[in-house]
This record gives sequence, C-alpha cells and structure tokens, in this order.
Amino acid sequence: MSDRRLAHDDDDKYWESVRARYPAQQPLLNLNNAAVSPPPLEVEQRTVEALRFISANPDVNMWSKLDADLPAIKQQLAAVADCDPDEIALNRNTTEGLCTAIFGLPLSRGDEVVVCEWDYPSMRAAWRQREQREGIRVVPVDFDPMDSDEAIVAAYARALTPRTKAMQITHMLHWTGRLLPAQRLCALAREHGIASVVDGAQTFAQMPLSFRELGCDYFATSLHKWLGAPVGNGMLIVARERIGSTWPLLGPFDPSPGVDKFDHWNLGTYNSALQAGIAPAIAFHREMGAARIHARLRALTRHWVGMARRIPGFRLHTPIDGDGLGALSLFSIDGTDARRIERELRETHRIHTKYREVRQLRGLRVSPHVYTTLPDLQRFVDALEEVAAGARA
Repeated sequence: MSDRRLAHDDDDKYWESVRARYPAQQPLLNLNNAAVSPPPLEVEQRTVEALRFISANPDVNMWSKLDADLPAIKQQLAAVADCDPDEIALNRNTTEGLCTAIFGLPLSRGDEVVVCEWDYPSMRAAWRQREQREGIRVVPVDFDPMDSDEAIVAAYARALTPRTKAMQITHMLHWTGRLLPAQRLCALAREHGIASVVDGAQTFAQMPLSFRELGCDYFATSLHKWLGAPVGNGMLIVARERIGSTWPLLGPFDPSPGVDKFDHWNLGTYNSALQAGIAPAIAFHREMGAARIHARLRALTRHWVGMARRIPGFRLHTPIDGDGLGALSLFSIDGTDARRIERELRETHRIHTKYREVRQLRGLRVSPHVYTTLPDLQRFVDALEEVAAGARA
C-alpha cells in the first residue's frame, strides 16, 4: 500500500475508528507524541480497574495477583520485540533501562566508549559520570543528521581504537526523527568485540523491529510512547550472554543470576496497576500491526510536510525519503524564532508542538500518532502559515 493512498483514501473509516478508541486530546491538539502518547481507552480502563483492585487489598492484590501476570506480559513483549522472555526486564522508561546498561557494563580505567554528539543528553551525562568517577574515556563521534548512512557508519568506525569497549547507539534521534543505521552499527561493534547499547525509545512499536536482527547487546525503550501503555512503563532487553556480567542499577531484593535482577521491583514499592495496562496496549498494537502503524505515521508526516512546503522559508531537518521516516520530524522557518511560533501555536491556536534546540539546530518537532487525522494536520498547517506570516510582518 503506497504512502499516497494512505494519505488520501486509505480506509478513512478505519482510522476514524482508531481515533474513537483514544481519549480526546483537549484543550490542545497533541502533536508531541514522541514525548508521551495517550493510552487507548481500553488501556486506560484496564489500568483504572487494576488501581481499584489494588485498593481493595493492596498487599495481596498487588504482589500475589496482578504481578502473577508479569511473566505472560514478558512473553507478549518478547513476541513483539523478537527476543526471549528471559532477556526482558520491566522498568519505568528508556532512561532507566539505558542507565542499567551504562552503569552495569564492567569497564576499567582507560577503557573507551563511543558516544554520539546527538545522543539523548542524560545518556551522554551518564557516560560522562563514569568518565569522571572511574577514569574511562568517552570518545565523541559526530556527523550531520542529514548525512548518508554510509557517512554515519564511517564516522563511528573512525572513532574506534583497540581500547574501545562499548558503543552508544541511538536508533532514532529524538531531536529530528532521523533513523540511524543501527543494525550496521551493531554489526560494526560486534566485529570489534565491542558492546552495543541501543536507545530504542522512538522506534519500538512505531515500526517493525527485531532485537535479533538488530544484533545489539542492550536495547532499552519506553512503552508509553508508541506502544500506548500507561506512563511509567519501560523495557530493557539484555542479550543472554551479557546478563551474567552486567551489574544491576540497584542492589536486587532477591539476588538472581537472571534478567530479574534488572526488573522494576528492585526499586522498592511500585505501582502494579501501570503494568496491568501493558497487555491491552500490546493487543491493540498487534491488532493494527507494526507495518501498518509505521506506514500510517510515515504518510502523516509526508502529508503535513507536503502542505507546509508552501510556507516561505520552511526548512525540514529530517530526511523525508526512504522507509526510515516515521512520525518525528523537525522544521524551522527562515528568519523566525521557533520559540515564538511554538508559543503562538499553543496560546492562539491550541496546538502543541515541541521546541528543540541542539547544537546548530533550532526548530519545532512535530510527531502525530495513529489517532491523528488529516483534518488535524490541515488545521496545524493552516495555523502555522498564519503564525509564520505574522512573524515575518
């Protein structure tokens, strides 16, 4: 099914039915789903029911009953991610999962870690903390997000030395939506005996993904972005051969040589009702299918960008051609302050986008979701055109 058909006549009734299964986004049109997405109504209902169930007998209903479903939830997640259930740890978000890998990898003074200038700021800070405390060396790698895959792989390859022990890889840059050649980068790491840590916050459930095909050692993601689970759900996948040598982020309550030592229950008391919403989120996602979701999101991005190109000075900072495009994109308008545009879109037109500033880039990130409609995007572009005209006046 082509993007053209998706953007114009792809069973509109089907996507209307999808929207009907989400809570209304009010008072703002939500175009920042890359930060956190609303859960479908059935997920919200299941979570609320679980919270009430807990309240009736907290100690028994939480630990003995709701948590009894966690092994089955891991099996369902494993089917989506193409890994083994006993390689999955449940936690709160991507940051927690990545920090488990970053601080858990056994490294010695003088060992080098390759970290990209475009990686998520708190992940770069975590590696820098190890550098300051333990004497490892963080080696920066740089490229332009509009570069080719070949140029990006070459940039990482140039950063490797005999002392390189780990490589941080962001699957999709949260700044611009650029999909990096993560599979090729993981293969590069493997060829040199280097551990690969993949930030999958923006790719899991947004597009088809296989942990096995990716070939990384660690993969962390948030389940409250594109999967639609309740806020506060994350997943860390650790390749079986890495589990034993990786330290847990916190001392486990019940020491185990398995992946359980990375699970969220080692944090202390947590809210089991949030995990109860994962299974219905998976069911909803599988009903649509990852390929169809990705095609829809790619088409929505191309649809609004195609309309926005009529605006004088419109500049896109995301490669729009190719299958790697998803819901995320970053744009700016020459001669205008993106922060002013963000503010006026929100205050005057009740539309929520996200200002992003990193290095030489300043712009607005736009990220629709499957519940976003073409009229929503028309409303956004019309408002953007009006705001941009006012900013130039």
